[in-house]
Amino acid sequence: MSSIARPQIPGTIDEFRVLAETRLGSFPRIAVPDAPGMRRAAVVLCVVEQAGGPLAVIVIRRAYRGRNAGQWGLPGGRLDPRETAEQAAIRELNEELGLTLPPTDLIGCLDDFPAASGFAITPFVAVLRDTTALHPSADEVHSVHYVDLARLAADDTPHWVAAHDAVRQPELRDSPAPATPEFGLLQMRLGPAMTIHAPTGAMLWQFREVILLGSTPTAARVAHFDQPAWTQH
Repeated sequence: MSSIARPQIPGTIDEFRVLAETRLGSFPRIAVPDAPGMRRAAVVLCVVEQAGGPLAVIVIRRAYRGRNAGQWGLPGGRLDPRETAEQAAIRELNEELGLTLPPTDLIGCLDDFPAASGFAITPFVAVLRDTTALHPSADEVHSVHYVDLARLAADDTPHWVAAHDAVRQPELRDSPAPATPEFGLLQMRLGPAMTIHAPTGAMLWQFREVILLGSTPTAARVAHFDQPAWTQH
């Protein structure tokens, strides 16, 4: 399922923006239509410059309370009444991390992900030059992490495992990927003790495929990706 193209790893925010605008501009995203009982949410794949380091995407571990306690996620949440997905993404980034994102720095969207929880999640791709105001909300965020674009694009990051192997711990970075990746559950193995499944893993995988690897739209779809039981809340 993964592209074999050489990844493009931008070195600056400006380079990333050009690449993302080009590839998202030619990507025919799929929006999930409204349906009875369906709820909507929005998240942000926010690319930032690390101090003295490479570009990275912000990933959070949710607070150990309430919905999705302790799970890996992207900044974001459900839409308020009469709120657009774009407005929700900007609001949630501010509420969860204290960061202010100008609408002009929202570059585009990937496919909506129809989560097993009943939410249709719209993933926005954004750039943020100033993260000095970062102040995670203790009520919503346990910790903030930075995933280097090169790590995200690495060949050994996506793994496909049988459902019974999709355990939350321990991390199994040395286990081999199956020979037939189109079957099984996706694991994005991004670092020690950092294995991320769908829906967050699916959105990170599509970001990697579409923007960094330039995969064809057909090869980069994610709506059919399965989710482990513990994410379906």
